[in-house]
Order: sequence, then C-alpha cells, then structure tokens
Amino acid sequence: MATQMTFKRYETKYILTISQKEELLSIMKEHMEADCHGKSDILSLYLDTSNFLLVRRSIEKPQYKEKLRVRSYGIADADTVIYLELKKKFNSIVYKRRAGMREKQFEQYLATKVPCKDTQIMRELDYAVKRYDNLAPSILISYEREAFFGKKDSEFRMTFDENILWRDYDLSLCSSIYGEPAMAPGKVLLEVKTTGAIPLWLVNFFSMHNIRSTSFSKYGTAYLAKYNRQNGGIYTYE
Repeated sequence: MATQMTFKRYETKYILTISQKEELLSIMKEHMEADCHGKSDILSLYLDTSNFLLVRRSIEKPQYKEKLRVRSYGIADADTVIYLELKKKFNSIVYKRRAGMREKQFEQYLATKVPCKDTQIMRELDYAVKRYDNLAPSILISYEREAFFGKKDSEFRMTFDENILWRDYDLSLCSSIYGEPAMAPGKVLLEVKTTGAIPLWLVNFFSMHNIRSTSFSKYGTAYLAKYNRQNGGIYTYE
C-alpha cells in the first residue's frame, strides 16, 4: 500500500477501556481489515516556538489550528525515512500534508531551513515552518498503534493507541522509547477517521457503552503536564 501524503477527513477520538477495545475488535472482524504494518511503534516529534505558540493556540480550541511535527515508524536511524507533517483543522475537518525524507536530511533542514526536495507539498511545509520564529523540537511523543481500514471503504480508518509516553528532553527520533505516561493505566485512545458518516455498527457500539467523543490531544496533554510540573498544577485538558 502506497504511503498517502495528503489527507482531508473528519477525525473523532474516544477513550476506551481495555475490555471495550477487545469487544470492539471482535465486532470489527466483519467490517475492517488490519493495516499491513500491524501493531507498530510511532514516534512524533512536535515542532513549536520558544513560547509554545502552536500548542497554546490548539488548546484554546479555535476554529482553525495547526501543528507541525516529524514522525517515524519505529526508532529511526540516520537513513530511516521519516515524515515532516503539517496538520491543520478547520471547522472540524482535518487536512494533512506530509513529505518523506531521511532522518539526516530532516536534521539538516531544521538547521539550515533549506528543503531537501522541491515539490508542491514540500513548498507548503517549508512555508509553514518559516512562518514561525525560532521553530524547534519541543516534545517527543511515542505510542503503540494498531490500525485498521474498512473492507468496503478503505478511506474509513480506525486506530488504537496505547502506552502513550511523552518527554521534553532527548528529543530525537533515533533515541529509545521512554517517557512519562499521557493517559491513565488501562485506557486506550481510539481515533475514527472518515470522509463521511460513522457506520451504524460503530454508532451502536458507542451507544451501548455510553461512549462519547473526546477532544483529547496527545501534544496538548503533554504540554499541560509540562506546564503544570513547572507551575504547580493549574490547567487541565478537556
């Protein structure tokens, strides 16, 4: 399956228990196929300004918001292909642009702001990077993901994220997976990604268990944990 570089879709999040996840996986067998990568480790290195402008704007839940990050599937090395991503959200619709490059190329780009390739997507990403002053790695988030796509609609996707960890030091995709937990033990983050309506079988599952969508953000949660640690605990993410 070719790696998709542009996305336009709705993304809705839900927090499940382990038992709810297992029950849902059983229901999904009739409707969903497992992604070819199976269960994988994902590392996302978020880029932000020195005063965390992007994540602070995101927490305020404006009509439009955006995030910049670089992502690897598994621990990277200098020659691993990683993805620089711009994720924008406007009126509940998520738009994503991503460009693949070697990890060593990304490090060079971050230092020089000279793109390693000249493509339309890379020009969009480069414009976004240069729009912010002093943009730099801020927080690294890792998690285990299981991904699935619809048997009848491959654009319909569901992902389960567990063991979500964050740290604000050792900010390298080439480093080990470790950090502080971003979710309570025994909880799973489900993301439902669709270009249309959520199927009835999934709506029925949510209704049966009284599960409602959440605005949980990995980066927002990590930032507020960092802020509260430094300032005595004031804000929570809702």
